[in-house]
Amino acid sequence: MYNKEDEKRLYEQAISLLKAPEDGEDMIESLRDIINYADWKYYVQDEPVFADEEYDRLFKKLKQLEEKYPEQVTADSPTQRVALGLSEKFPAVSHLVPMLSLDNTYNAEDLRDWDKRCKDYAGTGEIEYCVEPKYDGASISLVYEHGKLQRAATRGDGVMGEEITPNAKMIRSLPLSASFGKQHVEQIEIRGEVVIHKKVFAEYNEQRAAQGLAPLANPRNAASGTLRILDPQEVRKRKLSAIVYHISDYTLRGDRPKGLDTHYGSLEWLYNLGFPTPVKEMKVFKSIDDVIRFCDEFETRRDDLPFEVDGLVVKVNSFALQDKMGMTSHHPRWAVAYKFKARQATSKLLRVEFQVGRTGSITPVAKIEPVPIGGVTVTSISLFNEDVVREKDLHIGDTVLVERAGDVIPYIVKPMAELRTGHEKKIKFPTECPVCGGELEKPEGEAVWRCININCPAQVVERIIHFASKDAMDIRNLGESNISKFYELGLLKDIPGIYKIDWDEVLRLEGFKEKSVNNLKTAVENSKQQPLNRVIYGLGIRYVGETTAKTLAHAVTHIKDLYEWNEEKLISLEDIGPKVASSVAAFFHNPENRDMLDELEQAGVNLVNKHSGHKQSGGKLSGKTFLFTGTLAQLKRSEAEQMVEDRGGSILSGVSSKLNYLVVGEDAGSKLEKAKKLGTVTILTEGEFLSMIG
Repeated sequence: MYNKEDEKRLYEQAISLLKAPEDGEDMIESLRDIINYADWKYYVQDEPVFADEEYDRLFKKLKQLEEKYPEQVTADSPTQRVALGLSEKFPAVSHLVPMLSLDNTYNAEDLRDWDKRCKDYAGTGEIEYCVEPKYDGASISLVYEHGKLQRAATRGDGVMGEEITPNAKMIRSLPLSASFGKQHVEQIEIRGEVVIHKKVFAEYNEQRAAQGLAPLANPRNAASGTLRILDPQEVRKRKLSAIVYHISDYTLRGDRPKGLDTHYGSLEWLYNLGFPTPVKEMKVFKSIDDVIRFCDEFETRRDDLPFEVDGLVVKVNSFALQDKMGMTSHHPRWAVAYKFKARQATSKLLRVEFQVGRTGSITPVAKIEPVPIGGVTVTSISLFNEDVVREKDLHIGDTVLVERAGDVIPYIVKPMAELRTGHEKKIKFPTECPVCGGELEKPEGEAVWRCININCPAQVVERIIHFASKDAMDIRNLGESNISKFYELGLLKDIPGIYKIDWDEVLRLEGFKEKSVNNLKTAVENSKQQPLNRVIYGLGIRYVGETTAKTLAHAVTHIKDLYEWNEEKLISLEDIGPKVASSVAAFFHNPENRDMLDELEQAGVNLVNKHSGHKQSGGKLSGKTFLFTGTLAQLKRSEAEQMVEDRGGSILSGVSSKLNYLVVGEDAGSKLEKAKKLGTVTILTEGEFLSMIG
């Protein structure tokens, strides 16, 4: 439909129009072409070409110009219909009611303007509004007949969608049947959003990385792409979720069910029938000022939700008023999206640097032109490994689409290949360690190249940083910059060297005063008494996280007991598999690592499991296993886990038949569902847990 020259021309026009200080009638045709192209890329090719905020600005500019010059409005303008296109992978089906877009607002002033328009259309000065999260996923339409799911379809072009019923049936949160028959409903069309839980998405990407595959870009694209996979069993593996948010049409045999007078009531009705709806996050307000206050407050906690959201949707609550207000060919007049701050932007890839981690892993890091995203200026982005660089086909000099996952982690979604001029350069992966010049190797089945020189300066520094970190030995003020400085000056050469630092020499360094040096010295001294699990975690053994470190610590009286453990014995421990066992055994059988532990012991570092005697004598929770999920209100998770261990219990890393108690906080996700299905796990609230431990 578009060749490379067309794509480059339209993108350059878009950038020019975004920067244009004034709007003119002559821009209308160009804006239509650009938006039609962007819709085709997004909905048909699954390749967004603009950041969301850029697209919204272009669409708003076109809409304003058409309002200013109404004689220029055409029937095929993007403002007069929903987005372009369907693919040929799935059969096309008609929606019972068109799936329209939403008009967008970005600030309090926009919402107040919309409120005035609502009151004009409704003919009343008082309107009740319902506010709900705007989930960032893939839209879906569901048709139930006589209580059975008959058809599921994507949004498509808003009038026609792609039938994906077999894939939708793989989404376990969607009921295959519901008791609509008791409610006299013969047919009903329900709208919703298919999403991926943040934790599920992270776990899936970890699995892909372990298999040497590139990570999925973001939950939204992952959900959209998964719905259009031809193999339903592969869809099942992605563990999609769904949230339904609207009843678009229904046919009754009798009286209308109670609750179908308002939007809130309808979603509460669906929730009681077993559908996943946002009722727990929804609020109803009598005034737009209350709506605005809620929007401001909600944006500050958007990342506490289990799913990605990119805004809130404000709707007139009364169905009677919705019918009276009607809709345009593009959007309903009774609903509007309040969009949060931009999370995407475009920038230029300037160069790629290669960093060496504590296990020797070589990580390419993209350096881009500084770009603000969600209130933070992004300049560096991890590219994970060589395979990701190759699969994304990144070149130095590319214009790239950048996004921040959860407003925290930046990543490159894709290069804008259509904008290449021919001067871009391929990224060359190093053939030797960029720090020590040592040999690199790529173990079979892994995606990461590693420097095999264990004495590589970069690895040594990273190991010391990890050992001193907050979750390990928690040596305050001995941060990355101080460790790097001490290493460069020869004051620190390895982990045991932390306890041999010449503090008189440190006092002579610029910027170090007696008080700060004494504080640092005290922090180092205090770290000697950290529990054994923190020491094991701090050693940086590959595949050993905090939970596994606790498992190892609780299995021994002294860390040197692990010298005698083989892989078979390690695998007998809770949650330790062959890969972890092999890594742990190799670490403790290595003579250099044993020498390091001798030095730590001589320096006075605790290498004894001080809780072993207590646990053997039978604590209150002795022999019981626990797992925490969701956000706890009164305790930090680490505090709660320590309470369990102090009383003889154990912490597991996942839900299994070996789990006795699952303690759930707010927004408990997949672990809770799995525990319910097992039927053997006792589920506790935080309050019940606190009562149990006294």
